[in-house]
Amino acid sequence: MVDVIRQRSTIVSAPYRAIGAGYFLGVPIAFLIAAAAVALTVFLTRRTALGLLLESVGGSPTASRLAGIRSRRIILMVYVVSGAFAGLAGLIYSADVSSADSIAAGNLIELDAILAVVIGGTALTGGRFSLAGSVLGAIVIRTLDVTVVSVGIPVNAALLFKSVVVIALCLAQSATFRAKMSGLFRTRTSTRSEVPA
Repeated sequence: MVDVIRQRSTIVSAPYRAIGAGYFLGVPIAFLIAAAAVALTVFLTRRTALGLLLESVGGSPTASRLAGIRSRRIILMVYVVSGAFAGLAGLIYSADVSSADSIAAGNLIELDAILAVVIGGTALTGGRFSLAGSVLGAIVIRTLDVTVVSVGIPVNAALLFKSVVVIALCLAQSATFRAKMSGLFRTRTSTRSEVPA
């Protein structure tokens, strides 16, 4: 039954296949789409007032609301644009495998998205963001995936490694965790200094 469902979800279309695996002037079409999406985002966030509003709302929604910024509309707009880009990424991903298999295609890929953003230096708590860092993080993740496959490491081990990296980076960005760790380090240092020689 599963095989029948998967056969029905396989899409045979040359233009659709070209989105994920086609080339234009020797450059992958998927890369051109991603580059256009990044260029549009850079223009909107760095060349217009929208980027300043996004950073102010992300840094402190309460302060931005008191300053007269309609933070709810901006947050809603960010979610809409984010969903549109996620849909575009899903289209490219499904076109690459020529299938709309919801069971296997794209499974746990949201972990890669979170890891790419965090590696790029964007705090998950909000505020300032780095588009170049996010792109670099995505390249690092893709390089890691290709390396894991070429070396022969099981895919599950790569997922575990990514999970550990995400947890470590989230803890490193937490002010509370950093304060506790620095307090623990200071306590140990002071205890050692008090021990007579």
